[in-house]
This record gives sequence, structure tokens and C-alpha cells, in this order.
Amino acid sequence: MYVADSRGTPAPAVTTEQAVAPGIRPGRRAALGPTVFALGTVSLITDVSSEMVTAVLPLYLVAGLGLTPLGFGLLDGVYNGVSALVRLTGGHLGDRSGRHKLLAGLGYGLSALCKPLLLLAHTLPAIGAVLALDRTGKGLRTAPRDAMISLASSPETRGRAFGAHRAMDTAGALIGPVLAFLILRGAADGYDAVFTVSSCVAALGVLVLVLFVPRHTPAGRRAPAAEPGSVAARVPLRASVGLLRRPGLRRISVCALLLGLCTVSDAFVFLLLQHATGIADRWFALLPLGTAAAFFLLALPLGRLADLIGRRRVFLGGHLALLLAYGLLLTGDVLPGMPYAVLLLHGAFYAATDGVLMAAAADTVPEEHRGAGLALVQTGQALSRFVCSIGFGAAWTAWGARPALIAAAALLAVSVAVCARLRLSDGTGPASAA
Repeated sequence: MYVADSRGTPAPAVTTEQAVAPGIRPGRRAALGPTVFALGTVSLITDVSSEMVTAVLPLYLVAGLGLTPLGFGLLDGVYNGVSALVRLTGGHLGDRSGRHKLLAGLGYGLSALCKPLLLLAHTLPAIGAVLALDRTGKGLRTAPRDAMISLASSPETRGRAFGAHRAMDTAGALIGPVLAFLILRGAADGYDAVFTVSSCVAALGVLVLVLFVPRHTPAGRRAPAAEPGSVAARVPLRASVGLLRRPGLRRISVCALLLGLCTVSDAFVFLLLQHATGIADRWFALLPLGTAAAFFLLALPLGRLADLIGRRRVFLGGHLALLLAYGLLLTGDVLPGMPYAVLLLHGAFYAATDGVLMAAAADTVPEEHRGAGLALVQTGQALSRFVCSIGFGAAWTAWGARPALIAAAALLAVSVAVCARLRLSDGTGPASAA
């Protein structure tokens, strides 16, 4: 990865047709700007903090507090879905004021403040409230952060820029579970110690954001700002929602929503893997490490591949990897190396979808609405995954783990087929594979 000086020429304008065409082959490898690198560093540190909590939370709630799968599904839905309620607000306010960094900083700060509160929350309502506040911070920061990344890169390198950011972000996801595992083994009050260290790391991430993330875009201009009385300052929230009238963004949003409805959350995947293989509780905190390692290794290569062959192809391919992981989980512990294969496929799914989806969405909206456009896609995906968490938890409680996973796999297969067909049904040809 290369770091370039922030001075340069503005990125060229992007049309909707470019957004759905296969990636442009650049004549040379463009450098990634300091904004991408700095935001990647912030995400790395923040993910160390977040993944320390995420790695132990399922076991803490199910084994420690005795939650049923349905109760955990509700709480997991809150954890992953509440942010959807504020993503549109964060994206719109970032576009309206041009202060993407400020909005992102507020979101990171709010999440950092929630970590110490986990030390005081020992009941389901209290933990749910803390997690909801933490996800509010995530929802507030995600769209402005991704808008800064998209504005800091040219259209033909956008997949690589998001891939580089996600790779750095995932490096934190590699470190977090290891720290949680070591703390649980060495501390008397393991869970409280994990939450305390997580709080300190989260504060460090906010400090790095304040000190090192540039306020200006690397193209030598300010992010689109709203002067008093300007058109941007008068744009209402409904105008941001109206971006769905753009065909490219609408297709991407529909695909993200449909596929999110059958994407079982990480926590359930790890619980299913433990259920299928009998992995001991003391090793549970290391399961996210396998997913994070695959994500880290594949994020940048798959981001570059998406720039070359088309972003939608890579995005749908990632969901096929997830479908294969579901299939392996359904076989039980009968295949040698099955847990490693599941975690590899799970990480490949994220590497092929997370940053690639944002790169594809960024190509379909103008710069002045970049944050709101990305927030629309993120909101639809987050809400659909919220529904999936509740539905899967209810299905597991009512039918058992295996029938619930069979239903999720069947829905995922149908959704991938529908999304692949959607590209053809809207009048686009082979060039729309991005």
C-alpha cells in the first residue's frame, strides 16, 4: 500500500453508467491518500476495542447470563440494527455541513463512552441499552467515514481504497479476540477486565482521529461544504432519500437488502460452529480470529479484483462463499478441517462484500450527496440484518439450530439468484456487472 501527498487533481466525475460497468483498468497503480491510511488506522484501533467485546459477548450472554437463542437474537438484532436508525442522519448531516470528520468523530466518541458502561450493566435491559447507544455511535460515524474514503480516491481505484481500509480495520479484529482471550485466561474477573481494556483502546482511537485524520480531502479541496444560504444547506432529508430514484443506487440497495435478510450474524455463526463441533468454551473467543484473518488477507486483493472485473460479480461471489459456509455447518463435524474452512469462507464473504458494496454505491451518487447515498445502502442492509437476527433466533428456539440454518441457506440461495437476475431485468447488459 502506498501513501500519497494530499495535493493533487480532483477525481473525475462519475456517471451512473460507470457505476454499473466493469472496473476500469488504470494505466498505472494510483497511490492511496493519507485520508485512507489515517482512517484505516483509526478503524484498526477502534476494532481492537470493539472485537474484544464482540468476541466474548455471545458466551457472556448465553453461558454467563443464561439467555435463550431468542433472547440473544433480539439483543444481537439491537446490536446490529439500531445503527440503521441514525445512519441516514449521519450521512445527511455530513453532506449538509461538509464536516464529515466531525460527524465521524462524534460517532467514535459515543461508542468509546459506552465501553465503561458495560462494567455496570448486568441485566438484559441494561446491556441492551448500552449496546443500542454504542451502535448509535457506529451508525453516526459509518457513512461520513466512508464518504471521506470515497472522496479521497478516484473511481477506478475505489475498490482498492475500500479494500485497504477494510484490511486495516480487520487487523484490529485480529488483535481484539487475541487480547480478549489472553485477558480471560489471566484475569480473575475476566469479563470486567476485557471491558476495561476495551474502553482504554477506544479512547486511543478517538485521539488518533482528532490528531491525524485530515480535514481536507486529498484531492486538494474541501469536502463539499454548505455555506449559509447555499443549495446544499437547503437540501432536506427527503432529498437524500430521493437518491433511490437513481437506477444504479436503487439496484444496489435492493440487492443489499435482500441478501441481508438471509445473512446470519457473526455471533450466530460462531455459536453454530461451536454447536456443530463441540469447541470448548475457553476457545470460543478465538473463533472471530479465523474470520478476521481471512478478511484481512483477502480484502485488498478482492477490492482490486472488483475494480478489474466488476463490483457486483465480486459482491455476489462473496455471498456464494457464505452459502458454502452454511452448507459446511450443516454437515456437522464430519469433514476434516471443517471449522477452518467455515472461518475462511466467512472471512472471504466479508472481504468480497463489505468494502466492495460501498465502492459500488459511491460510484452511483454525486459527491455532494455521497454520505447520504452510502447511508441509504447501509441502512437497508442493517435493517434487513436486524430482521434476520430476530428471525433466526426465533427459528432456532422453535425448530432447533439445523432447521433454522437450512431455512437461512435456502433463502440465501434464492436471494443470490434473484439479485443476479435483477441485473438483467432492468435493461442492463453484461457491462452492468459492477
